[in-house]
Amino acid sequence: MLMNGEKLGAFIVPTGVGASVGGYAGDASCYAKKFAKISKLIVNPNVVNAGCFSGITDNMLYVEGYSLDEFFKGNINLLPSCNNKIGVVFDKAIPEDVLNVHINTINAVKTVYGIDISAYELTDSEVGVEFKIENSGISTGVVKNVETLKAASEKLLKNGCNAIAIVCLFEDPQEDNPDYANGIGTDPVGGVEAILSHYISKKLMVPCAHSPAFKDYQIYPDLVDGRAASEYITPTFLPCILIGLNNAPLIVKNGGINIDNLDYLVMPYDSLGSAPVFECIKREIKVFAVGENKTVLNVTPDKISHKIIKVPDYQTCLSMVKDL
Repeated sequence: MLMNGEKLGAFIVPTGVGASVGGYAGDASCYAKKFAKISKLIVNPNVVNAGCFSGITDNMLYVEGYSLDEFFKGNINLLPSCNNKIGVVFDKAIPEDVLNVHINTINAVKTVYGIDISAYELTDSEVGVEFKIENSGISTGVVKNVETLKAASEKLLKNGCNAIAIVCLFEDPQEDNPDYANGIGTDPVGGVEAILSHYISKKLMVPCAHSPAFKDYQIYPDLVDGRAASEYITPTFLPCILIGLNNAPLIVKNGGINIDNLDYLVMPYDSLGSAPVFECIKREIKVFAVGENKTVLNVTPDKISHKIIKVPDYQTCLSMVKDL
């Protein structure tokens, strides 16, 4: 699972907290790729997902947030896998023309990348996704009928799939954060996307990720901030999660890679109040807080533990990791 002497790291950027690096669309990828060259690297989808692009590399382990927390708690292991059989769940609320765009996307990804996207299922009922940005700047939302996702996912698993891509209908997010395109504020849909994928991960223990679908699939013609640009040049964000899930590790109780194999964790400077951080501190695994990456949170090293290593930027952190 790990080559003799190979390091294992984790590079996490929480979803929906307005991270200046990784809070947009794949804008943390170029940083994570550098770490993946010197160690095997666990990443959450938020780090590498970029609409029709993906920052994933062969040395990364693509792990959704709930499973990530369970891994850090020692409750599950990660079994490296290649060419997973991916099943896609579509929200019944998606109009036929939008669904056709996504089916064409599936076929294109299969043709170009050779990814095994075995089947898709429509949910029996509309999922009912709503999202918003809290006064704190955190992205969140509600899902009215999350159980229908589980039923459709179970059908795909029974037919031999071992990874699940979820596509739910979202309203146009522009009104919730019109400045996002200009690289300001929080991705308005990120928080509720995490709710959707967390639920499937918790209930079914399989690799999964979510991509939103919008009724308006025209290409956005205005110039936008480069960190958000990949989301404005495509009518669907499905490719990145299919590419990520292709080689995502399977969730197992025994064997594979476990928390005892982890050498370090890299986090934004002020978003340290999470299970991965607390578990690493407890287990004396090195935690790096990167100063150049700020979020709307205010959970800084001084509020958590003196053991957290403060670094000004990702390049400095990379140099320190090389010396571990």
